[in-house]
Amino acid sequence: MADPAALTLLSALPRRPEPEVPGPHTGPDSDWPGVDDPGALRTLVARWLAGYGAAQTRRTYAYALGLPPEWADAVTGADRSVPERDGGGRTPPPARRGRLHHLAYFRWCAGHALDPRAATAAHVTTWLHALDAAGAGKRTRARMLSTVSAFYGFLAEDGVIDANPAALHRGRLGLTGTSRDPSPTIRLTAPQVRALWTSAAQLPNRTRHRELYAQRAVAYVALLTLGLRISEITGLDRADLVVTGGERVLRVRGKGGTEREVFPGAATVDALTAYLLLRDREYGDTLPARTAGARRSPMLATRDGGRCSRHDLYLLLRRIARNAGPELADVAERVHPHTLRHAYVTLALEAGAPIQHVQADVGHASIATTRHYDRSLRTRSGSAADLVTGLVTGPTG
Repeated sequence: MADPAALTLLSALPRRPEPEVPGPHTGPDSDWPGVDDPGALRTLVARWLAGYGAAQTRRTYAYALGLPPEWADAVTGADRSVPERDGGGRTPPPARRGRLHHLAYFRWCAGHALDPRAATAAHVTTWLHALDAAGAGKRTRARMLSTVSAFYGFLAEDGVIDANPAALHRGRLGLTGTSRDPSPTIRLTAPQVRALWTSAAQLPNRTRHRELYAQRAVAYVALLTLGLRISEITGLDRADLVVTGGERVLRVRGKGGTEREVFPGAATVDALTAYLLLRDREYGDTLPARTAGARRSPMLATRDGGRCSRHDLYLLLRRIARNAGPELADVAERVHPHTLRHAYVTLALEAGAPIQHVQADVGHASIATTRHYDRSLRTRSGSAADLVTGLVTGPTG
C-alpha cells in the first residue's frame, strides 16, 4: 500500500478556517489543524478506505469526509497509470465539489482545530446542525452521518477510540425515514450469512492451492460468524484452539490485551480443523503445536506461512460476498468484517439468547463496567455460539 504520509491532504483541508466555518485554528504552519500527529491519522484513514474493494465506494467516502479523490485511488497501492474501473466498465470520475464541500467532516474539524479522534457526540451534533443551517437536506445529512459513523466504527473496532461519537439517535435528529441507510454496517439475515459460507467453499482460484485457499476462506467466514473482530482474527494462533473442560475453545485476545474464551460451534470447529489439516499436508505444519514454546503459527496463514493482514482479509471477504449469488447481490459491496460481528449479535438476540451471553461472546467493552466474568463461570451453556452457528449452517426450512 502507498505510504499514507506521502499522500496529499492539504488540497482538501484548509490551513485557516474558511469564512463559512468560524472557529480557532493552530496556525498557518499546521499540517492538519488541531492534529498533532497527522501522519498517524492519515494512516488510519488510508487503512479504512483500503478496506473497500470498489473504487467508486472509496471515492464516495473520501469525498464525504473532504479528502481529495487521489486518496481513494492511492490507498490500495495500485498502479494509478492503469485506470481502475467500476462494474460498468467506466473509470469512475472524481466527485464534483458541491456547495457543502467546506462542511465535509474533516474540513469542518480542521476549521475548528479539532482532532477527529477527539470528537464527541456533541461535536458531531454541532456539525450536523451546521449542515442543516447550510441547507443540507435530511437525506444528505443522513448519508454524511453514515459515512462518519462508518469511519468511527472502524476506529472503535481498532481500539483507537472507546466509542463511536457518530452513533447518534437519528429519530431525535429528524434523520429517520428519509432513505435507505447507506452505512456499510448492514443487517444480514441467517440465509445471507449461510450464502457466505457456501460462496467461500466455492471461491474461484486457478492455482494448485485452490482447495487450500477455499478451506481457508471457509475458516475465515466461520471465525467471523462467531462475532470476532478482524483484529482478533488476525491475531489468532492455531495453538489458541484448545480443549478445556472437555470442550473445544478459542482463546481470543481482544481490546487492551484482554483474553476471553469463545465456544465455537461444531461447524466452525470442523471448518478450522479441515483447513489446518490440509495446510499441514501441503506445508508440513504441526497440528496442534507440540510444546508450549513452539513457534507461533497463525490460525489463518498466507502462502509463505505468514500472518494474514487485515487488508488481505477485508478484500477476501469482499470477493466472497461478490461470489455469493442472489442472496448478497444487492449488498455485496457493503459487506465487511464488522457486518458479520453485527450479524452475530442481532441473530443471537432475535433467537432469544440472553444478552449477557452475547456480550460475553463478543467481548463487548460494557462488560467490564457491568459485571466481572470469572472464567470458571464461562461454559457452553453461557454462549450463543451454538445457536447462531445452527441458524447459519443448518438445513433450510
